[in-house]
Amino acid sequence: MSDTPPTPAIHDMGGLSRFRCTPVERDEAPPDEFGKKVDALRQVLAQKGYMTVDELRRGIEAIPEGEYFSLTYYERWLTSITTLLLEKGVVTAEELR
Repeated sequence: MSDTPPTPAIHDMGGLSRFRCTPVERDEAPPDEFGKKVDALRQVLAQKGYMTVDELRRGIEAIPEGEYFSLTYYERWLTSITTLLLEKGVVTAEELR
C-alpha cells in the first residue's frame, strides 16, 4: 500500500483552496430543452443496456480539468455518453461527425 495520498479527481473540489469561501450556486431551474434531450438519451441508452449511471459518472469524472470547467452540466453528460459509446464500439467517430 502506498503512503502517497490519492490525487483527487477534478470534480472532487472539497478542500481545494481555490474553491474555499466560494458561494454555492443553486440551480433550481428545470433543465432546458438541450438538458431534457440529453437526459432522455441517457434514459434510453440505460434501458437498452448500453450504459449505467455509474459509467456516466465515471466518464464525467474523467473529463480533463480544462474541458470540465468549460462545459455546462449537460454538456458534461453528453461528453461522457459519447465517450462511453465510443469505448464500447456502439458508435464510431465517423458516425458522430
